[in-house]
Order: sequence, then structure tokens, then C-alpha cells
Amino acid sequence: MPTTARLRRVILRPLRGAGRPVAFLATGVLIQLGVLFVLALPWMLFVPVAMWAVLLAVFVPPAAVALAGPLITAAQHGRFRTRLGVDIPSPHAGRRPGPVEWIRSPAGRRQLMYHLLDGPLLALVAALVLLLWIAAGAAVSVYAWLWLVPLDWRVGHPGYTTWAAALTAAGTALLYAAAWLSGALARLDTRIATVLLGPSREEQLARRVDDLTESRAGLVDAVDAERRRIERDLHDGAQQRLVSLAVNLGLARATLGDLPEDARRVIDEAHREAKEAIEELSGLVRGLHPAVLEDRGLDAAISGVAGRAPIPVRVSVDLPSRPSPTVEAVAYFVVSEALTNVVKHAEASRAEVSVERFGPTLLVVISDDGVGGADPAGGSGLTGLAKRVAAVDGTLSVDSPVGGPTVMTVELPCAL
Repeated sequence: MPTTARLRRVILRPLRGAGRPVAFLATGVLIQLGVLFVLALPWMLFVPVAMWAVLLAVFVPPAAVALAGPLITAAQHGRFRTRLGVDIPSPHAGRRPGPVEWIRSPAGRRQLMYHLLDGPLLALVAALVLLLWIAAGAAVSVYAWLWLVPLDWRVGHPGYTTWAAALTAAGTALLYAAAWLSGALARLDTRIATVLLGPSREEQLARRVDDLTESRAGLVDAVDAERRRIERDLHDGAQQRLVSLAVNLGLARATLGDLPEDARRVIDEAHREAKEAIEELSGLVRGLHPAVLEDRGLDAAISGVAGRAPIPVRVSVDLPSRPSPTVEAVAYFVVSEALTNVVKHAEASRAEVSVERFGPTLLVVISDDGVGGADPAGGSGLTGLAKRVAAVDGTLSVDSPVGGPTVMTVELPCAL
């Protein structure tokens, strides 16, 4: 019994899984028969004699196929998906274009080539393979057919069993050949359809770039929202607790006059540390996302940074409308970090900040009269600024010759 089962598995192994390719080929033949019917319809209805009739019969059916191209493509995509489990992506980003847009697009012309040239040729070969299946099935089942003929015929042809056995063996070989041809033709059709019915490599790369750009914009927005949440938590939580602690220490120092000198000294030190912690936390909160930026915009936020700088800073902000919160935050951090670098490293006596909008671009220019020599490629803080700007598809350039002046120019897209 195990030997019989093993032999059966060996015999049926070439035929295992052949049903899906056969159904796939049969569905393709049906679709192409529909296209062929449209192309042959004028010749079936009448025989063109006049020139206008010939032109009508030659050009109108292909035009009808072209107009129905998106529907035929959708049917082909469904055939590959349901019969083979192959999902060919649409070159039109999942939407179904109109006939005119479809014909004018490179993807539409590729699909039309498949429907009018490659598809019919593949369907013709598929029809021959299906006929081979029918012939092989008829040959393998010849003994069943012989039972349908009269007994007198079988008695009068005693050698029929010999040629019936040969025909059965030949039918078995044809079954194996048909199974192999079905799989090979299905794979060939899949390769051709992937190229002609799906997006080209350039379209795939463009779509990938769009997806990455969209996902990156979403990530930047999420990070900015998280930064705002942290700022609110610090401002409304830890900062308020430190303020309350400083107030209580101040009251204790003012009201408890009979404390020993050592205890008063400890309270004074704790009060001073609490006020310094409040100042540091306030600076950290402003660095994360200042409330004035969200409430009053770039002009007020940058003016606040300039007002806290130890050198004179001239600020000019000319914006007809506020950019997106993400771009606004990047512009603020660039100005804040740039002015911090000016104060720390430039040895400048004055600085200037200019923010203007030119069409879809927000232009931020920070200049100073310091010693110059700033190099974004040197691994300084300018590298971090460049990465922050690049995160929103912006550009940063620095012109800083030795001896100064230094001019930092940042261009940010306002479309985000």
C-alpha cells in the first residue's frame, strides 16, 4: 500500500498545481476573445467596399478598444490577482484614469500594446495549450471511450488494446507536456504583463519618492507635535512645581527669623538653586517650542530671541501669512541656534536676521560682522542645522570667509 501511494504521488507530481495556470490561461483567452470580437465586429456585420467603410472598419474597432483600455486593464489585473495570486500594481497610483488620460499616458500606451499585440499572441498560444489538454485527456481516457463503441466492433478488432495502450501512454506524455507548457506560459505572461500593465521602473521610483516624502513629512509633523507636548508638560508641570518650591523657600526665609544661621544658609542656598533651575528650565522650554511662537508667530518669537542676545540684533520679518507650524518651528530653531553660535564663536558686535517669503519659499538670512571661518562640513552645530533644514526639503548655505562677515541663508518650502 505505501508503495502504491508513493507511485501515485510520483505519477501525479508533474500535474500537481496545474489547475491554476490552466484557469489563468482560459480566462485570458476569454478576455482576448472579447477584444477580438470588437475588432472583427464591422467585418461580421458587413463587407466594406467603399473607402469610407474600409477606414471605418479598420480604425473604429481599435479606437473602441483604446477607449475601453482602462476596463480591459482592470480585468487583466483581476485575472492575475485571482488566478495566480500576482498583484500587478496600477501605474496610475491605484485610480482608474479616463480614456483620454489613459491613451495619452506612457503607461496607457504600454497597456494598449499588450491588449492589441502581446495579449492576442499569448492568447493564441494559450488556446493551443488548452487544445493540447483536451487532446491529452481524450487520449488518456481512450479505454473509457472504447466501452461506448458496440461490442461487435471490439470483437472484430482484436488488436485495439495494443494501440489503445499506446494512445494512453502518448496521452500521459501529452498531459505532462501540457502541464509544463501551462506553467511556462503563465510565467511568461506574468513577466510581460508586469512590464506592460504595471508601472515602469521610473514610475516606481517616482512613486517611491512620493511615498517617502509623504512619510517623512508625517514623521516631521509627529516629532514637532511630540516636542510641543513635552514643552507643555514641562511648562505646566515641572516648571510650576519649581516655582511653587521657590516661593515656599522664599516665604520660609522671610517668616522664620529664629532659625540657626546654618539652617538659614541652607534655605538661602536651596532658594537660589530653585531659581536657577527655573531659569534653566525656562530656557529649555523656549528651546523646545516657545509658546510665543505658537501664539504670535515668527516675528514675536525671533524678536524675543534677539532681545535676549547680549549683542544688538536687527530683526526684519515680512510674511503676508504664517507658514505651516513645522516650517515655522524649523525657521525659529535655525535663527535661535545661529544667534547662539554668533554669541559664542563669532566675536561679533552686531547681527541681523531677515525673514521673507518669496512665492512658495521662506527665505531666512542671518548675518554678523564677526571673525568668520564657519564651516558646515567641519562637524560643528551647523551640521545639525543643515540636517534639520533638510528634513523639510530645505537648503542651508553658509558664506563665511576668514575675517568675516558670515551670512547664513536658509530656504524652506512653505508648501508643507
